[in-house]
Amino acid sequence: MTSATTAPEAEALSETAEDVRPLPLRIGAELLGTFIACFAIYVFCTFGSIVFSLNLAYVAIGTGLVYMAVTLFLGRISGGQFNPAITVAAMLTGKTKVLDGILYIVFQVVGGALAGLLIKSLLPVSSTITAKQWLTTAVNGFDKGSIAYTTLQQYGLNFSVSQAAAVEIVAALVIIAVAMTQYGTKNYAAYMGVAYGFGVAIAFPVTGAALNPARATGIALFAYNQDLTQNPLTQLWLFWVCPVLAAAVVALAMMVKMPKKGDDPSKLNDYDENADAGQASTDSANAAENDAEASEAEVRDEQADAKADSDEGVERD
Repeated sequence: MTSATTAPEAEALSETAEDVRPLPLRIGAELLGTFIACFAIYVFCTFGSIVFSLNLAYVAIGTGLVYMAVTLFLGRISGGQFNPAITVAAMLTGKTKVLDGILYIVFQVVGGALAGLLIKSLLPVSSTITAKQWLTTAVNGFDKGSIAYTTLQQYGLNFSVSQAAAVEIVAALVIIAVAMTQYGTKNYAAYMGVAYGFGVAIAFPVTGAALNPARATGIALFAYNQDLTQNPLTQLWLFWVCPVLAAAVVALAMMVKMPKKGDDPSKLNDYDENADAGQASTDSANAAENDAEASEAEVRDEQADAKADSDEGVERD
């Protein structure tokens, strides 16, 4: 037996540590982590976008770093999901209990809503700079709700619902797949930071990169009556359907790859050991049978020699 811990073993250890935490503590960690992540993203997309002229690298790197930070900070308590889509995948694959997962999702959305409320109250407004100007780059949407709408309409173009769905699903697939395959491992936080940074890089120009239903919901709740070009609440459904669909696809792929002898990957070594033991038993039985046959052959030879000696003695007489 080696001292190294395999990925399935690390995952099982993480789930055990997560299970022993009190549920109120875990859902509190999910609320706080989602609040911090969403608030930071809203700051990047409002204050940061105005100051740095909507710099994509700034938003992508900042988003990746904040998810990495909250996962490092709170991941040991709740597992570090902070995204309803990841929680759905965790429930479907058995990494999170259904009741716990439902509570996680509720408090994740509450965390996003609190972040939306806070950023809305902090926005500096005047007669020349309104909340609309700050929020346009923070809300998620497509067509008239896309952050690129003003630029594209000059050329008679727009980003349709199909284009928005495509980038959100692809980004969510990567994020959720990374989350499910690395969940509970030593470098989980770093992997999540990279995955979210990737997701922002491909989805932000089209939809503002929701990637997380709680993030999309939190800002939409407090931007719906701010005279935006498109009411974000009317397009919010897309930013729930796409990541949840991606979660279902990832979960299905993982369940298809699960071993047939049980649902717990940590028991795979047990199956291998049992198989080895069975093989060893079979080999021992075969060896014993061969030894018995050899002994019988030896006895027959001895009996034949004795008979031959006896016959020879009779002939001499």
